[in-house]
Amino acid sequence: MKSKHTVLLLSAFLAMAVAALIAGGVFMLRQQRAQPAVPHKAAAVEQPKPDSNSYKYINLDKVIVMLRGKAGEPASHYLAMDLVIKTREEQERAVKDHLPLLRSVAVRSLSNYTLDKAGLMSIDQFTADINKAFNESYKREQREKPFAEAMISKLIIE
Repeated sequence: MKSKHTVLLLSAFLAMAVAALIAGGVFMLRQQRAQPAVPHKAAAVEQPKPDSNSYKYINLDKVIVMLRGKAGEPASHYLAMDLVIKTREEQERAVKDHLPLLRSVAVRSLSNYTLDKAGLMSIDQFTADINKAFNESYKREQREKPFAEAMISKLIIE
Protein backbone atom coordinates (compact mmCIF):
# COMPACT_ATOMS: atom_id res chain seq x y z
CA MET A 1 0.00 0.00 0.00
CA LYS A 2 2.84 2.27 0.88
CA SER A 3 4.58 1.77 -2.47
CA LYS A 4 1.36 2.52 -4.41
CA HIS A 5 1.01 5.72 -2.44
CA THR A 6 4.65 6.69 -3.17
CA VAL A 7 4.25 5.93 -6.90
CA LEU A 8 1.07 7.98 -7.02
CA LEU A 9 2.74 10.95 -5.29
CA LEU A 10 5.78 10.68 -7.53
CA SER A 11 3.57 10.55 -10.64
CA ALA A 12 1.63 13.60 -9.50
CA PHE A 13 4.85 15.50 -8.81
CA LEU A 14 6.26 14.55 -12.21
CA ALA A 15 3.06 15.64 -13.96
CA MET A 16 3.17 19.01 -12.18
CA ALA A 17 6.83 19.49 -13.14
CA VAL A 18 6.11 18.74 -16.81
CA ALA A 19 3.14 21.12 -16.76
CA ALA A 20 5.31 23.86 -15.22
CA LEU A 21 7.98 23.36 -17.89
CA ILE A 22 5.41 23.56 -20.67
CA ALA A 23 3.85 26.69 -19.16
CA GLY A 24 7.31 28.29 -18.83
CA GLY A 25 8.14 27.48 -22.43
CA VAL A 26 4.86 28.99 -23.66
CA PHE A 27 5.46 32.11 -21.54
CA MET A 28 9.00 32.57 -22.92
CA LEU A 29 7.78 32.07 -26.48
CA ARG A 30 5.10 34.72 -26.04
CA GLN A 31 7.62 37.14 -24.52
CA GLN A 32 9.96 36.72 -27.49
CA ARG A 33 7.14 37.35 -29.95
CA ALA A 34 5.98 40.43 -28.02
CA GLN A 35 9.37 42.18 -28.21
CA PRO A 36 9.74 44.36 -31.30
CA ALA A 37 12.47 43.36 -33.70
CA VAL A 38 15.44 45.76 -33.70
CA PRO A 39 16.43 46.77 -37.21
CA HIS A 40 20.03 46.02 -38.13
CA LYS A 41 20.83 49.67 -38.91
CA ALA A 42 19.60 50.90 -35.52
CA ALA A 43 21.88 48.47 -33.75
CA ALA A 44 24.85 49.73 -35.75
CA VAL A 45 24.13 53.34 -34.80
CA GLU A 46 24.09 52.62 -31.06
CA GLN A 47 27.52 51.00 -31.04
CA PRO A 48 30.51 53.35 -30.89
CA LYS A 49 32.60 53.38 -34.01
CA PRO A 50 36.05 51.89 -33.56
CA ASP A 51 38.83 54.46 -33.71
CA SER A 52 40.71 54.01 -36.97
CA ASN A 53 43.81 55.72 -35.56
CA SER A 54 46.48 53.62 -33.98
CA TYR A 55 47.87 55.38 -30.93
CA LYS A 56 51.26 55.38 -29.26
CA TYR A 57 51.88 56.37 -25.66
CA ILE A 58 55.02 58.32 -24.82
CA ASN A 59 56.26 58.80 -21.26
CA LEU A 60 57.29 62.14 -19.85
CA ASP A 61 58.75 61.12 -16.50
CA LYS A 62 59.74 63.07 -13.41
CA VAL A 63 58.13 66.45 -13.79
CA ILE A 64 59.07 67.85 -10.38
CA VAL A 65 58.16 71.27 -8.97
CA MET A 66 58.46 72.90 -5.57
CA LEU A 67 55.03 73.89 -4.29
CA ARG A 68 54.60 77.37 -2.98
CA GLY A 69 54.15 77.52 0.76
CA LYS A 70 52.88 80.10 3.19
CA ALA A 71 55.23 82.92 4.11
CA GLY A 72 57.63 81.87 6.85
CA GLU A 73 56.99 78.16 6.40
CA PRO A 74 60.30 76.33 6.96
CA ALA A 75 59.70 73.07 5.09
CA SER A 76 59.67 72.75 1.29
CA HIS A 77 57.00 70.71 -0.40
CA TYR A 78 57.25 69.04 -3.78
CA LEU A 79 54.95 67.71 -6.44
CA ALA A 80 56.24 64.95 -8.72
CA MET A 81 54.26 63.84 -11.73
CA ASP A 82 54.79 61.37 -14.57
CA LEU A 83 52.81 62.04 -17.73
CA VAL A 84 51.79 59.80 -20.62
CA ILE A 85 51.23 61.52 -23.95
CA LYS A 86 48.70 59.86 -26.31
CA THR A 87 49.57 60.43 -29.96
CA ARG A 88 48.94 58.90 -33.36
CA GLU A 89 51.73 56.72 -34.72
CA GLU A 90 52.63 59.13 -37.51
CA GLN A 91 53.15 61.95 -34.99
CA GLU A 92 55.26 59.99 -32.52
CA ARG A 93 58.55 61.53 -33.67
CA ALA A 94 57.16 65.08 -33.38
CA VAL A 95 55.98 64.44 -29.82
CA LYS A 96 59.37 63.06 -28.83
CA ASP A 97 60.96 66.21 -30.27
CA HIS A 98 58.54 68.35 -28.22
CA LEU A 99 59.14 66.60 -24.87
CA PRO A 100 61.43 69.39 -23.53
CA LEU A 101 58.75 71.96 -24.41
CA LEU A 102 56.04 69.84 -22.79
CA ARG A 103 58.11 69.47 -19.61
CA SER A 104 58.64 73.24 -19.47
CA VAL A 105 54.93 73.98 -19.92
CA ALA A 106 54.01 71.40 -17.28
CA VAL A 107 56.52 72.82 -14.78
CA ARG A 108 55.28 76.37 -15.38
CA SER A 109 51.67 75.27 -14.89
CA LEU A 110 52.28 73.15 -11.79
CA SER A 111 54.55 75.65 -10.05
CA ASN A 112 51.55 77.93 -9.44
CA TYR A 113 50.04 75.50 -6.92
CA THR A 114 50.29 75.75 -3.18
CA LEU A 115 50.47 72.65 -1.01
CA ASP A 116 46.93 73.24 0.24
CA LYS A 117 45.46 73.65 -3.24
CA ALA A 118 47.35 70.67 -4.71
CA GLY A 119 46.31 68.46 -1.81
CA LEU A 120 42.63 69.13 -2.49
CA MET A 121 42.74 68.49 -6.24
CA SER A 122 41.78 65.24 -7.96
CA ILE A 123 43.72 63.52 -10.74
CA ASP A 124 41.04 64.64 -13.21
CA GLN A 125 41.52 68.27 -12.18
CA PHE A 126 45.30 68.03 -12.58
CA THR A 127 44.83 66.35 -15.97
CA ALA A 128 42.44 69.07 -17.15
CA ASP A 129 44.84 71.81 -16.00
CA ILE A 130 47.85 70.20 -17.72
CA ASN A 131 45.95 69.69 -20.99
CA LYS A 132 44.66 73.27 -20.83
CA ALA A 133 48.23 74.54 -20.38
CA PHE A 134 49.42 72.46 -23.35
CA ASN A 135 46.54 73.69 -25.54
CA GLU A 136 47.22 77.34 -24.62
CA SER A 137 50.94 76.94 -25.31
CA TYR A 138 50.41 75.50 -28.79
CA LYS A 139 47.74 78.12 -29.54
CA ARG A 140 50.04 80.94 -28.38
CA GLU A 141 52.84 79.64 -30.65
CA GLN A 142 50.33 79.08 -33.48
CA ARG A 143 51.42 75.47 -33.90
CA GLU A 144 49.43 72.30 -34.32
CA LYS A 145 49.45 70.10 -31.23
CA PRO A 146 50.98 66.72 -32.26
CA PHE A 147 49.13 64.66 -29.66
CA ALA A 148 45.58 63.91 -28.57
CA GLU A 149 45.93 64.31 -24.81
CA ALA A 150 48.20 64.08 -21.81
CA MET A 151 47.34 61.69 -18.98
CA ILE A 152 48.83 61.36 -15.52
CA SER A 153 50.47 58.03 -14.73
CA LYS A 154 51.93 59.00 -11.34
CA LEU A 155 51.36 61.86 -8.91
CA ILE A 156 53.19 62.40 -5.63
CA ILE A 157 52.67 65.38 -3.37
CA GLU A 158 55.16 65.59 -0.53
